[in-house]
Amino acid sequence: MSLWAIWWVWVVLAVLLGMIEVLLPVFVFLGFAAGALATGVLVALGLDLGLGGTLLLFALLSGAGYLGLRRALGRQGGRMRIIRRDINDD
Repeated sequence: MSLWAIWWVWVVLAVLLGMIEVLLPVFVFLGFAAGALATGVLVALGLDLGLGGTLLLFALLSGAGYLGLRRALGRQGGRMRIIRRDINDD
């Protein structure tokens, strides 16, 4: 049995990617964590696509997770706050 066909390996990968997201808040690793968790659930339910199919499934689910999180949480990059009045100028 391949290492990638074990469900808890995907769940551990999801937890590690979630921890990386907390340490480096760049909003990319959260999509990968969601994809790894979804892949772990599907592998636990008995889905066996081989190594290539499982990695392709992980990539597709990660992309969908990233896009879903981007839609749900909104896009924050590129906007800056312009302060017109300073509280110290009174």
